[in-house]
Amino acid sequence: MKLPRKQAAFLREAIERWKHDGLLADAQAAQLAGTIVVQPFDWRRLAKYSFWIALISIVSSVSAALSDQFLVDLLEELFDAPAAGKCVGLVLMAAGLYWWGVRRRKQDPAQVYRNEAILFLGVLATAGAIYQLGMALDTGSGHFSILLLLSFLVYGILGVAVESNLIWVFALASLGGWMGTETGYVSGWGAYYLGMNYPLRFVLFGGILTACALALESHPRGQRFFRSTLTMGLLYLFLALWIMSIFGNYGDMEAWERAKQIELFHWSILFGLVACGAIYHGLKYDNGLTKGFGLTFLFINLYTRFFELFWNSLHKAVFFALLGLSFWYLGTKAEKIWNLGRTPTS
Repeated sequence: MKLPRKQAAFLREAIERWKHDGLLADAQAAQLAGTIVVQPFDWRRLAKYSFWIALISIVSSVSAALSDQFLVDLLEELFDAPAAGKCVGLVLMAAGLYWWGVRRRKQDPAQVYRNEAILFLGVLATAGAIYQLGMALDTGSGHFSILLLLSFLVYGILGVAVESNLIWVFALASLGGWMGTETGYVSGWGAYYLGMNYPLRFVLFGGILTACALALESHPRGQRFFRSTLTMGLLYLFLALWIMSIFGNYGDMEAWERAKQIELFHWSILFGLVACGAIYHGLKYDNGLTKGFGLTFLFINLYTRFFELFWNSLHKAVFFALLGLSFWYLGTKAEKIWNLGRTPTS
């Protein structure tokens, strides 16, 4: 069994503990420990990061090329086609990339990151095709949120069809973008829609998406997209709650600057309650995702309030000393919890 160094050390400690507690005989423990081989280098992680860096480099290369006026003029001469033609070309390119990615996944399922990188290029080509479609059909109405809705539908269908969480995540990101732009368009790009500013709208959107994700957990086909949907829902929910705890349901900076701190406090309470609810769910149902989000954003909430209340009233040296001591205390407690049950080493 080839394992990274940390995982191998953890497994060996577990075997030693089981032997110490009498759950394993000495011969069995030695036999199990002998099957562990330390992998000298984590090639899997290197492959993952290499493909992401390659994709970022490709996108940066295209961006740099498009920022060069000479290359822009050259590309315009070479590809002086109507938007509809460019849309068709990008659709064919995206279809080819999706076909290639799915085919490679069937032939070489172990090359996860390479296959996902190909699908990601297909996602970019799809985005370009939808943009060109919008350019071809543009009537000057400014109702571009329809393109985001179309993106959600296309990515959603593709994600389910090829069973790709990567494409599904882009579908959910497009859905969130559509919700924000559509409510903005309907409200005439004002600060409020049905009495809600943008962060409050995303609190509701994130809550609904999180509830839908939890419903997918027991669905036979939806289980594949459970974690990615839950992650996106919790991100929308908690980031929006964090912004609400700072700015409240105000639509402009002048109104927010006139507001007293106590007028925003109920949003901080709501933020904390939702975080505690996520921690409770994670502990009750052994869900590390909801528990991790709850703990992370509970601390973010507490430290945000700490900054708000004491930044102006305390000397900066005292402020950062208290902040450092609090993190030192938190790290000490976390280390003690981590060391619980570990076999002492001499």
